[in-house]
Amino acid sequence: MNHNTSSEIVTENHSSSGKKYLLPFILVVSLFFLWGMAHNLDSILIPHLKKACNLNNRQSTLIDTAVFFAYFLMAIPAGIILKKWGYKATMISGLLAFAIGAFLFVPAANNLSYITFLIALFIIGCGLTMLETSANPYAAVLGDPAKATSRLNLAASFNGLAAMIAPMIGGLFILSGKSHTKEQLAAMSAEHRNSYFLEEAASVKTPYITLGIILLVIAVIFYFIHLPEIKTKSIDGEAKGSFFGALRHKHLRWAVVAQFFYVGAQVCVTSFFIRMAQQGGGFDEKTAASYLAIYGFLFTVGRFAGTAILQFLSSNKLLAIYAIISVLLCLVAILGKGSYVVYALGGLGFFMSIMFPTIFALGIDGIGDDTKPGSSWLIMSIVGGAILPFGMGTLIDLYGDHIQIGYSIPLVCFIVVLYFSLSGYKMARKS
Repeated sequence: MNHNTSSEIVTENHSSSGKKYLLPFILVVSLFFLWGMAHNLDSILIPHLKKACNLNNRQSTLIDTAVFFAYFLMAIPAGIILKKWGYKATMISGLLAFAIGAFLFVPAANNLSYITFLIALFIIGCGLTMLETSANPYAAVLGDPAKATSRLNLAASFNGLAAMIAPMIGGLFILSGKSHTKEQLAAMSAEHRNSYFLEEAASVKTPYITLGIILLVIAVIFYFIHLPEIKTKSIDGEAKGSFFGALRHKHLRWAVVAQFFYVGAQVCVTSFFIRMAQQGGGFDEKTAASYLAIYGFLFTVGRFAGTAILQFLSSNKLLAIYAIISVLLCLVAILGKGSYVVYALGGLGFFMSIMFPTIFALGIDGIGDDTKPGSSWLIMSIVGGAILPFGMGTLIDLYGDHIQIGYSIPLVCFIVVLYFSLSGYKMARKS
């Protein structure tokens, strides 16, 4: 990575940093896995709660909106918390908020209240914002600056691992495999219909209670384990980082734009994956969930493969190659027929895998004291995941529940990512 600022990373005892940072890095990696579980369970919740709460496509995407709008609203407060309290306290706070949201799934399911589900997901989103605002830059600066992109991709590989495991858990414990048409629901008695909806909603309780307990245990571990506080300091000794001042870096501004569209694309792809596999591929709900798990597997493989490839190829070039392929796969998903449509979506898992951490690392590259506020901007850009899927759901509803046409939105997103990889990532030259 190139560093052209007048700042440096200040660490304790640099010579022994490898061993000193191993345990903290492992703990941070666990956070990447946990928020990966949260996001990829959303891909199960969207078709599931669509049934349980009798929603249309646009309404079902409010699940994404609740989570990712929390990123937008919480990004600045999370950055302030990070700046005042440091990495460790911010991570613990994020874990606790995440756990509270998970436990709220119980009253939401008991009362068959979609609003309560959305509130729970919003609180989870707030927790995830604190985790990502702290863990992404912490993983990037926890060691040799020259290996920040590779280190962030390695940590994010475990986020990808969750993309494989979450659909398996969701398919096993949440999805029932039962579905009824509007006509069949209308033919049911009110009592039978309500019983069906409550039964569908109840299946989310055990997975989310378990998740909440795990989060509390990990929060306790973080509390008792020493984490080195990595600090940035200018060579002249003055701290110059500021939230709006960080945007003076052109490449950070473009990274924020690229991240907005990338996250929107990823959430669009996964949110309608099961419905696409059912409608486009002709698979039943359980089989569609297993294909979503395969997508997650390819996403995971892509993360590890990307980490290895980055040892030999610059991150912006790899991002460009993957963006081009993603555009082509979107075209197959839109225009193709049968199982090839699902295979294209699976392929997207592999080629999207390195985009978030690579855009993030390129965005904060060389910005010194602006690293923390810059990270807040990049996390705030995740609001793309709240806005673009809602647009995709609306488009699908407008075209009579035609899922394939909706994938034109991720296609446009990958074109924006391609521009960033070719030009937007470049730092402005100093005169």
